[in-house]
Amino acid sequence: MVLFAFAAVWLVAASVFGLITSLKFHAPNLLAACPWFTYGRVQPAQLNALVYGFAAQAALGAALWMIARLGRTPLLQPGYIVLGAILWNLGVKIGVFGILIGDTTGYEWLEMPRYASPILFLAYSMIGIPALLTFHHRREPTLYVSQWFLLAALFWFPWIYSTANLLLVFFPVRGVLQAVVDWWFIGNLTTIWFGFIGLAAIFYFLPRLTGRPLHSNYLALVAFWTLALFGGWGGIHHGAPLPAWMPSLSTVFTVLTVVPLIAIAINFKKTLAGASANLKENLPLRFVAFGAVAYLLAGALNIADSLPQVNQVTRFTFFTSARTQLFLYGFFGMTMLGAIYYIAPQLIQKDWPSGALFRLHFRGAVFGIIVCLLSLLLGGVVQGMSLNNANVPFADVTKSSLHFLRMSTLGDLGIAIGNFALALNFGWLLVRCCRECCVPIVAAAAKLETAEVAR
Repeated sequence: MVLFAFAAVWLVAASVFGLITSLKFHAPNLLAACPWFTYGRVQPAQLNALVYGFAAQAALGAALWMIARLGRTPLLQPGYIVLGAILWNLGVKIGVFGILIGDTTGYEWLEMPRYASPILFLAYSMIGIPALLTFHHRREPTLYVSQWFLLAALFWFPWIYSTANLLLVFFPVRGVLQAVVDWWFIGNLTTIWFGFIGLAAIFYFLPRLTGRPLHSNYLALVAFWTLALFGGWGGIHHGAPLPAWMPSLSTVFTVLTVVPLIAIAINFKKTLAGASANLKENLPLRFVAFGAVAYLLAGALNIADSLPQVNQVTRFTFFTSARTQLFLYGFFGMTMLGAIYYIAPQLIQKDWPSGALFRLHFRGAVFGIIVCLLSLLLGGVVQGMSLNNANVPFADVTKSSLHFLRMSTLGDLGIAIGNFALALNFGWLLVRCCRECCVPIVAAAAKLETAEVAR
């Protein structure tokens, strides 16, 4: 609950930063007098608040739940996990504040200053070690497919995060190797860490919420190993200032991810077959199902963008932003939100206070994601074709892009409204829970005081 509560707060903060970032494209004078809110600072602040503030904490909270439930064992050392969550949020706050004041590393997805990363690493250790101990003390010897993904993800993040920080921030490598390490880190963080935890949640919640068994464990095993082997080596686009074999090898590995995509698509389709009635009635299932579809679409777009003929048009355009938005919000965000909506009432044995806010969140998120995706995808293609046309002045390309940016701002607004609905509903749930817990204590104290007076 601590991890989920902090994640909801950071999701709202990321939405505010995201709206400011989007508005600055067509209203550059907005907050122009404040250097903290220039585009070069607020955009990485938004990304880091979303990745490390919301996504990482929601992932860890859902992972802890699934490890304990699938292992049929209580969570070990919850006190250390709470301390780790508090320390993680301290690190994220220091990192985002450092970005806003201009103290940033300049590496994409690693913009937090060097004094924030050791705090995050220590905090992750305080959360991850109890998770591994809980897995070790499980009472259920048979492993479910979600546990494969979760166990790999728990080891993957400290490896890639420490390696990237050592090679880029503390003992930086030289020249173009910096870009290679940064691409490697982003590919592993998204495709492997977020991908594994998101897929673990989908493989766990789809059967549970539909009441149907997972179609095939073997297909899940194929997806696990092919993603582990090929997933973390993509992301280097053609035309990068590197030896030609690096982008070519990156393209090969990215195209090979079509194998796990097909395996996952078959598993999803067969598991959801005949569950249309559940989709209409079960809102957490709708979040998770939307995330599953978004994962497949994001993977297909990633493969298409890695091809030289396509990348020649789409690189340096809004197309890349559309893929990132679809993966982070569409796949991982929606999957984790479905997990939160299912797990939180189970933890405190209370239903959500407002079904209307629940539905508003889903509709706002779906509307915002679809509008952002379509506007940025279409805008990226139009922008790329214009940039490749020597007869079109660059000023005209920029001017024509404003229409698509206005549409994406509308989508960001829809996402923000949904996120505010989640924060309000979650806060309401916590307040109601605390109030009901305090009533017996207050009544007992009043009864004791009355007895004392009577004496």
